[in-house]
Amino acid sequence: MKCPVCTTSELRPTMIEDLLPAMACGQCKGSLVSLLYYRHWAEQHKPESVQTTASDIRSTDTNRAITCPKCERIMTKYKLVGSVANRVDLCASCDEAWLDQGEWELLERLELSDKLPSVFTDAWQRKLRNEKTEETRHAILKRTIGEQATAKVEEFRAWLNAQQQKSAILTYLYRD
Repeated sequence: MKCPVCTTSELRPTMIEDLLPAMACGQCKGSLVSLLYYRHWAEQHKPESVQTTASDIRSTDTNRAITCPKCERIMTKYKLVGSVANRVDLCASCDEAWLDQGEWELLERLELSDKLPSVFTDAWQRKLRNEKTEETRHAILKRTIGEQATAKVEEFRAWLNAQQQKSAILTYLYRD
């Protein structure tokens, strides 16, 4: 099998962790991980808490679409968390994930190494999009009315959400 990133290097067997085999590229240092093997590893593995931040990890992320080295279909990119740009590639047909150089370490630092299948769900990706939308709305409000006024709006919003008669209050406010 050829590396989906380098396209010329052959993938070689390796071990990412004990009991977690993968096929790795010697040139770009990426790895193809079978989710079948991953699930077995996750059942045996006890997650450890790591005290470093995601910014401490040097990782790469393939920006272009890549094809699965097994079936040659285009792999889908899945965002990990909103605070990092890295995306993990998945071939839904072969149930294989491509991890670019440093992404396994990034998953460990983000405490996601034992939650990888969750990252590939619609619910996970929708949550990330909703968080990004909320951050953008907050930034626009802050830019429009200023930091102090935004803090007051957020305080009012928290108060409003705690009210039983929230809809009556909103109806009153919207009447103008």
